[in-house]
Amino acid sequence: MLMTRDFSHYVKDVDADTAHLDLAVEGVSCAGCMAKIERGLSSIPDVTRARVNFTDRRLAIEWKKGALNPALFIDRLAELGYKAYPFEPMRAEIEEASRAKWLLTCLGVAAFASMNVMMLSIPIWVGTDMLPETRDFFHWLSALVVLPSAAYAGQPFFKSAWQALRARSVNMDVPISIGVILALAMSLVETINHAEHAYFDAAIMLLTFLLAGRFLDQKMRQRTRAVAGNLAALKAETATKFVGPDEIREVPIAAVQPGDIVLLRAGERCAVDGVVIEGRSEIDQSLITGETRHVPAERGVAVYAGTLNMSGSLRIKVSAAAEGTLLAEISRLLENALQARSRYVQLADRASRLYAPLVHITALLTMLGWVALGASWHDAIVTAIAVLIITCPCALGLAIPAVQTVASGAMFRAGVLLNTGDAIERVAEVDTVVFDKTGTLTLPELDVVNAGAVPPAVFELAGRLALASHHPVAAAVARAAQARSPLADVVEEPGQGVRTVLDGEELRLGSPAYCGAEAQALAVMSEDPEVSVVAFSRGDERYVFAVRQQLRADAKDTIAALHARGVVVELLSGDREPAVRHAADTLGVAIWRAGVKPADKIAHIEALKRRGRKVMMVGDGMNDAPALAAASVSMSPISAAHLSQSTADLVFLGKELAPVVTAIDYARKAMRLMRENLGLAIGYNVLAVPIAILGYATPLIAAVAMSGSSLLVMLNALRARRVN
Repeated sequence: MLMTRDFSHYVKDVDADTAHLDLAVEGVSCAGCMAKIERGLSSIPDVTRARVNFTDRRLAIEWKKGALNPALFIDRLAELGYKAYPFEPMRAEIEEASRAKWLLTCLGVAAFASMNVMMLSIPIWVGTDMLPETRDFFHWLSALVVLPSAAYAGQPFFKSAWQALRARSVNMDVPISIGVILALAMSLVETINHAEHAYFDAAIMLLTFLLAGRFLDQKMRQRTRAVAGNLAALKAETATKFVGPDEIREVPIAAVQPGDIVLLRAGERCAVDGVVIEGRSEIDQSLITGETRHVPAERGVAVYAGTLNMSGSLRIKVSAAAEGTLLAEISRLLENALQARSRYVQLADRASRLYAPLVHITALLTMLGWVALGASWHDAIVTAIAVLIITCPCALGLAIPAVQTVASGAMFRAGVLLNTGDAIERVAEVDTVVFDKTGTLTLPELDVVNAGAVPPAVFELAGRLALASHHPVAAAVARAAQARSPLADVVEEPGQGVRTVLDGEELRLGSPAYCGAEAQALAVMSEDPEVSVVAFSRGDERYVFAVRQQLRADAKDTIAALHARGVVVELLSGDREPAVRHAADTLGVAIWRAGVKPADKIAHIEALKRRGRKVMMVGDGMNDAPALAAASVSMSPISAAHLSQSTADLVFLGKELAPVVTAIDYARKAMRLMRENLGLAIGYNVLAVPIAILGYATPLIAAVAMSGSSLLVMLNALRARRVN
């Protein structure tokens, strides 16, 4: 019977020509594993991308649509020595929890054996007058404790090494396994031959330290995965959809389409992006806005997936659902950051790939060299074991990924999402920040700035009339007036405004000419040239609303903070000169240009780069997209449209501009820590390897030194969680 495997359910379309599949891969334990998998799959014709996310052991593959059967990738991974299956979050969590429990059990066994064997070894070390028979007895007791313990506790390394060797390659676990097995074998031979020294303590201590390091590494990665897990927890799987005027039905989120009406009850999380069309409540939307206080939700207010409804029921008209929501986009950006590779990570990966064969060659040459100099085979093998153990490349393999993982998680918690792997390095080099004005230094929503000059009763009427218009300036009036009930029998005259009759009086909202308020409009615009105006008339009464985008509340403080860090700030905007001058003067930006077209922005940024400046462009990702691509590094607010097509390297959440400074601070600290970790890893080997080759390090000392270097690198990386 011929069995076929159909994985089409798990395949997603990236675009018209590219397919995408996520696989969970077991046995990925080091940078060498990641590199081997990526090389092995990238070599398949028509595969355009293969990237391993070490944080959750997920493999993302992209290929030309229709060219390959997804089952081929699982078969290829099996040839490389790795078991894989289509990624499903629930199954991945179960597998990860099972592995964590297994690692902890192995660590417990190794630690228990280490404590006991050390108690047996101390009498041998200090007992200078110990009888040979007594020493042999203690050695056999040590063997009885260590051999079964090492066989169990060493499984994470032995299995990984065996899979690598079966695939005719090596990874970091190969020299570790060889070192442990040789130490145990040599110790057993020494014990049988009544020798003075055995190395059971070194072997089990090595496993204990290595398992502790691997367990801590996993816990550190779990913290970053928890960020993505928290996002996943915000995604509701079902929605209460109106299937008739008064009939509702709970349906899977996949069955909800834009234009549908859903009911959001108190205490529920919103499953869609949309606009409130009926009801009043308070909502928690801190994920999007950064505002921890609950905000009012009523007709016309936008809500996003993940928003928590605190009190009353709301009817919401759906604008996006499932993978089209802003929450899903944030999740994708976070995944991109974790899957991407920086230049430093690529450098560490290459070094780790070369390290394993180099370690074996060094140990072999050390053994042969000692024999050539007249040493016994026993002493030569013991020295080679010490070299194998002390030169393990774990510290080098962890040096950069550990910092990147911690820093990307910390930046997300501070409201910054990375979209490219080398963004941290490029942000750290920034010495010039170029801001767009509209939608970047200002909030995307329009606001009525002279609301206090209009009588409340008039303002309420204007807001109710504005609900009948789709014009963004009219929408700003409706939002500022908190209007909820539109007026009846409203007539819209395209290009002019809307009108109706209420209690025998005609009400109009629209252009100043349409409402007969040209004089009032000219007076308002002369006082503030950057505002837009909309007029309202009731009988013989005339009112003018001044509408504009407000500067972000912390924009001035953010510009000052950038100046304090030695960063040059410039403002390039396509807006009118009076509006740009006003913003620049208010914020303290000395270098600014108005009326700038997209091509002019690119030319200016290129000129800055030719002068050696490292330029960050901060724009809204729409007409600024070419400039974002031209800059050394780019950043966009979460409110920028078409995020999935954005060229920005970083995206910041909320209404504040402070994440721009935060990104620079975290990036600079992360780069310092990356360099420190590389220095620690390389410096350790420069000092330790010659000592081992010269025979001054026993296997036990080598085990402590090697594990200590890995732990030191990881602890140093954890400093990236905070800026200070």
